[in-house]
Amino acid sequence: MPQIKAQGQIFTCEPGANLRQVLLKQGIALHNDRSQWINCRGIGTCGTCAVQIVAAGAVPLEMAVSAPQWRETTRRSLPPHSLTQDRRLACQTQVYGDIEVTKYDGFWGQGEQVRWLPQS
Repeated sequence: MPQIKAQGQIFTCEPGANLRQVLLKQGIALHNDRSQWINCRGIGTCGTCAVQIVAAGAVPLEMAVSAPQWRETTRRSLPPHSLTQDRRLACQTQVYGDIEVTKYDGFWGQGEQVRWLPQS
């Protein structure tokens, strides 16, 4: 079972589980500020669940999470997001291997200041 590190917690999920759903189920503060009330609820249109994901084990990131699909790529290509940022939309990401998740500031999680780290 894949292991996820986020906001000082370590937990497992079923292979292929939706990252947004797993984080929210664990009580992880996925949305910044008012975006906890104003978001698309996981359909991939708002971009407020943007997080940075790194592979935590020997498996490369491309095998630890699903590849970005058209909906996520389209949303991340629009401001304030950018495809050059190393972010993914949690609602559009399936987990297949061990990962560490970091959340950044800004309404959409697009900022440069870390909001929370995997270990804190």
